[in-house]
Amino acid sequence: MPKSEIDAIDCHIITELQSDARLSNVELADKVGLSPSPCLRRVKRLEQEGYILGYRAALQRDRVGLGFSVFIGVKLNGHANDGALAFEQAVVEMPEVVACHLVSGEADYFLEVVVPDLAGYQRFLVGKLLNLPIVREVRSNIAIQTLKAGAPLPLEHLNAAMRAAE
Repeated sequence: MPKSEIDAIDCHIITELQSDARLSNVELADKVGLSPSPCLRRVKRLEQEGYILGYRAALQRDRVGLGFSVFIGVKLNGHANDGALAFEQAVVEMPEVVACHLVSGEADYFLEVVVPDLAGYQRFLVGKLLNLPIVREVRSNIAIQTLKAGAPLPLEHLNAAMRAAE
């Protein structure tokens, strides 16, 4: 299904849902100035068109035993497409990897990994990541303190574009 353009109300809906995805449809409709039925139709359309990918609970990592975060720069042996695709597939399937980015610069990929502790990181690094044959080099940066993580996307550009179009 092709994506349609979103308007100010759609933007308001996704902003509110980023802030609190547990809002009932009635509460959401009230916040965005719609009646419940049109609000629900818009939310369903935003889901179907891929603007809203899903809903989940944000967890306190250390409370669930995953307080050790590591940011890893990974260099691959060569840049053969098949090898890179195999690396990507393997990394995406690793539950410890909570984010993976193809990047430019020193590294080829930048991973965010969460594990219980340093021993858990060693098991991940030696038992999984370094077992991938295409991995040439790994540089680890351990997070000492997390000041901000999992923040809502900044949608101000959408609001500014809509105001300019009016």
